[in-house]
Amino acid sequence: MTFSEILRKENEDLFQLIFEHPFVQGIGRGDVPKEALAHYIKADFEYLNAFMHIYGIAISKSAERKDIAYFNQQIEFVLNSEVHPHHNFCQQIGVGYEALQGYPLPPTADHYVKHMMYHAHTGGMGEILAALLPCPWTYWEIGLELMKQYEPDENHPFYPWISFYANLRVEAVTMNMRNRLDELADAASPEERQRMKDAFRKSCQLELGFWEMAYTCEEWPAGNPAAVR
Repeated sequence: MTFSEILRKENEDLFQLIFEHPFVQGIGRGDVPKEALAHYIKADFEYLNAFMHIYGIAISKSAERKDIAYFNQQIEFVLNSEVHPHHNFCQQIGVGYEALQGYPLPPTADHYVKHMMYHAHTGGMGEILAALLPCPWTYWEIGLELMKQYEPDENHPFYPWISFYANLRVEAVTMNMRNRLDELADAASPEERQRMKDAFRKSCQLELGFWEMAYTCEEWPAGNPAAVR
């Protein structure tokens, strides 16, 4: 088994919990509460901004041009392509995308961003990739699961969201990241491989927590911190 195949097997429990989460299943049924969709978009917009910053840190640590080119492509994907599923959610709740931007991250999303930032600043390239990988990987598999389970067509309210993540481009994003992580893991020490495993599992846990955060409209105790704007 490759290193990434081992990671997937070891985290099957979390992948299944994500597939079964009521927010994810609500996307499949087409009945996610509007307030949960809005909360998700507010948090995910800022989360993806942080994701691009982490790609930038990875570029600064890249010793090879192929890594620089890869992370640059990923920034372009988040910046210009991953807005489309956000627009699908916005259309369903009748709120403009810009109205949901600039909000502070809820606690779970804040934890997730700081977790990835920690590995980006203190870890090597393998550790950074391991922390980043669960985001595209779980979304790709969510798209596949919902396509298989619900067989949505173009009349489904969340067909654009589901089909976006079930498509070949998100598969390619996932597989390219997996293949590079496998290369780095093959050359890593046992201690480095364990740090990669730890980073990957916590990111999977936080992916599950992100769905729960959005579904429950999680907020900070005693009020939100200052807005991002």
